[in-house]
Amino acid sequence: MALFGNAHTIDPGQAASDFAKLLGAGEGVQAAYQLVRDVIMFTDRRLILVDKQGITGKKVEYHSIPYRSITHFAVETAGTFDLDAELKIWVSGNSVPIQKTFTKGVDIYEVQAILTQYVAR
Repeated sequence: MALFGNAHTIDPGQAASDFAKLLGAGEGVQAAYQLVRDVIMFTDRRLILVDKQGITGKKVEYHSIPYRSITHFAVETAGTFDLDAELKIWVSGNSVPIQKTFTKGVDIYEVQAILTQYVAR
């Protein structure tokens, strides 16, 4: 599905296995999403953004954002003509949000609920 631009959920166990080197001792993946080439993982400790770069995608940047660093977030639902939903996350110390686009296939309300669960602790 990723080849056609459709975001989709990834099994948390599979994401934990695929990205085991990124996880700390006892850290578990609660939810994960594939966004074309990028991945967003919600663990029980932080948000991990996997950003594949370049034409081949061999260069990868990993962002680790502790939930306590997220000052606020916004979701924009898909519309009739604009089929993409967006997630914006503001991190303390940065005035520009991190933006991720979710195409059809992911329930943006589910993503918002997961963020609420961890950020509003």
